[in-house]
Amino acid sequence: MTSSAQTETSALPADAPSERPPVPFLCRRPVRVTVYLLLGLFLAGMLTWRFLPTYLDPTFEKHIAEKRVVVGMTRQQVLKAWGTPYTVNVSYTKEGIRREEWIYEDWLDAKTVKHRYLYFEEDALVGGWF
Repeated sequence: MTSSAQTETSALPADAPSERPPVPFLCRRPVRVTVYLLLGLFLAGMLTWRFLPTYLDPTFEKHIAEKRVVVGMTRQQVLKAWGTPYTVNVSYTKEGIRREEWIYEDWLDAKTVKHRYLYFEEDALVGGWF
């Protein structure tokens, strides 16, 4: 009888709630929604920052007058804004797309030079750093 008494006492009652482990903080629904919302807003901000100058100034005349270059400008617009580059390196991809690297040199004094790099694909400015 001792074995049947032990099994009866060790069994849980049918109406007892089952204990679930606590949900980790990042897996909670409000936290997930907040994280996804912030990531979405960040992505929307990046896209807006990328395309906003084009929409505000589609011909880039303001940028040219301020001597600034923006992704999407043509070679002629960059030449109007910054002038002729010091060096132009040309290469072609396997698909036949022409890529150019324009290098500008700005001499700050007799021993210090600052370089600016612009990258073109076909006739459009695709990036660079100063």
